[in-house]
Amino acid sequence: MIKDIRKLYSTYWEHEHIRLKQDPYHSLEFSTTLMFLNKYLPKAGLVLDAGGGTGVYTIELAKQGHNMVLLDISSHNIAAAKKEIAREGIVQNVKSAVVGDITNLSGFKDSTFDAVLCLGGPLSLVYGKPKRRKAMSELVRVAKHGAPIFISVMNRYGAVSLGPSGWPEEIATDNFRSLWKTGEDRLWIGKYYCHYFSPNELVSEFGAACKNAEVLELAGLEGLATPSIDAINKLAKNKKAWKNWLEMHYNLCTRPEVVNVSVHVLLVARKK
Repeated sequence: MIKDIRKLYSTYWEHEHIRLKQDPYHSLEFSTTLMFLNKYLPKAGLVLDAGGGTGVYTIELAKQGHNMVLLDISSHNIAAAKKEIAREGIVQNVKSAVVGDITNLSGFKDSTFDAVLCLGGPLSLVYGKPKRRKAMSELVRVAKHGAPIFISVMNRYGAVSLGPSGWPEEIATDNFRSLWKTGEDRLWIGKYYCHYFSPNELVSEFGAACKNAEVLELAGLEGLATPSIDAINKLAKNKKAWKNWLEMHYNLCTRPEVVNVSVHVLLVARKK
């Protein structure tokens, strides 16, 4: 399973780097995540971007002046990130970029980082509840006391709502029943494993794994736009309409009913 994920990441995260900015719909995940990062990140300190792929958040935050450490399971992604970091002229703010697994952060001592990120859904690609809990506990372990932790995952209900337009062929398989009942998906991008959390499950699992941390907020990163990709991209061509939509989205994205329908959910926590 790990071998398969490494192979996937060597190509998929290049797409992920582009995906977050490719159109107005996908930019919602990026801009909404940044809104919460800017709200909670300390002004100074060291930030771990765990499972950060080719460094889309590392690069953005380094440009803002944050000191970053990037970790990803794929050596290909780390090499690509280093080239991009050099091109952007932010080498001084990216203290290291290393290969590693979010389920085992033993290369870092306890309470090393002033903030910890695990964004874009890498936790959803960890196979099995025990390993997902281990990953959560590791993310908290390496955070300093009082540090914010940001984890975004793929959401079961948002994925189901996207099914008719996004992957109707999967609805015709037995895998679909597993997806909506348990969140277990073995046909992600055709053949890979993915666990889609419900928002309540995410909070419950984080609480079980991390007794020394408290959940501050949940946010639906695409929110009410989730099942309407084409319509949202069309709407964004009208500047006034898009401005009004964004105002609504940023104000309602933490409402439970909005979180429940979003395809990506962000959990913001703090280490006690």
